[in-house]
Amino acid sequence: MSDIRKKVDALVRPEIRSLSAYHVPDASGLVKLDAMENPYAWPAELKAGWLDALGRVPVNRYPDPGARALKEQLRSALGVPEGAGLLLGNGSDELIQILLLALARPGACALAPEPTFVMYRMIATLVGMPFVGVPLREDFALDRAAMRKAIAAHRPAVVFLAYPNNPTGNLFDRADVEAVLAESPGLVVVDEAYHAFAGDSLMAGLGSSDRLLVMRTLSKQGLAGLRLGVLAGPGAWLEELDKVRLPYNINSLTQASAAFAVAHAAAFEAQCARIRADRERLYGELTKLAGVRAWPSRANFILFRVESRPADEVFARLRRAGVLVKNLNAAGGPLAGCLRVTVGTPEENDAFIAALKDAL
Repeated sequence: MSDIRKKVDALVRPEIRSLSAYHVPDASGLVKLDAMENPYAWPAELKAGWLDALGRVPVNRYPDPGARALKEQLRSALGVPEGAGLLLGNGSDELIQILLLALARPGACALAPEPTFVMYRMIATLVGMPFVGVPLREDFALDRAAMRKAIAAHRPAVVFLAYPNNPTGNLFDRADVEAVLAESPGLVVVDEAYHAFAGDSLMAGLGSSDRLLVMRTLSKQGLAGLRLGVLAGPGAWLEELDKVRLPYNINSLTQASAAFAVAHAAAFEAQCARIRADRERLYGELTKLAGVRAWPSRANFILFRVESRPADEVFARLRRAGVLVKNLNAAGGPLAGCLRVTVGTPEENDAFIAALKDAL
């Protein structure tokens, strides 16, 4: 063992050394359907106004540390109830990190049903907080009895519920979500990253419980490159979480771009409506294929299992055909044999289906 390796092993926490860095594959030259992005560029008629807004940003100055003007726009656009507070993050990932850093006291743990968004577990590990995963039912619904048992046993400081869930795409039953909220001793964070495609939200319920927080992102609506996450909830919680947020975490160009986009929200909602319609068509095509099981989705992606060939082989064949999807097979358990495809443009969806037919 080299000297530097010995130093690394001696100084870096073992749980960090056991992790693998979050991997984002190179999609150059491929039809990119692996990351739940909106496949459409900003409407051409908006770009001149957007560039003009960016040109007026004083980039020689630090941004507004509280993003006050943007917060007011978001409050209205997202339907945040009066009296609820807002906290902005550099994507939802930073908000998850802020939450867990604030709550990671001795004896505290985080809990979530699994499979779900991998960053809940990963960030908990990074901040040194135990994480409890509770298996979903076979149909990917919340197992209310298992959740109740785990909550009673572990008394989590925070429960994360992705609504709809990633990577399964389903909305948990509202009664099950409300039961988790009623039985949890700590915070319950409902992560609505895919709210634009879901047709349901708990945002209006803020204030019904002093433990409920709702998290959103603008990434899935065409603003992934801006990295803007939103956390809404009781001001008493957000005031404490804001102490963990690094200064100037939302840069001036993101603030200006997001403000411009929110002012033209109808254009982006039109794109989301198209994605919702194309999702149903894509799901229909998947269900026609022999050897494929697809699950209905309330997000902008579809989970499917390959039953006629090894999933790794199908994934590789798709990639050789120029189509990149997400391979979830390595996760094992209920995701064994599974791939996840983002809803793309009609042309991208057609290319994917054609490549999948060949790969099968």
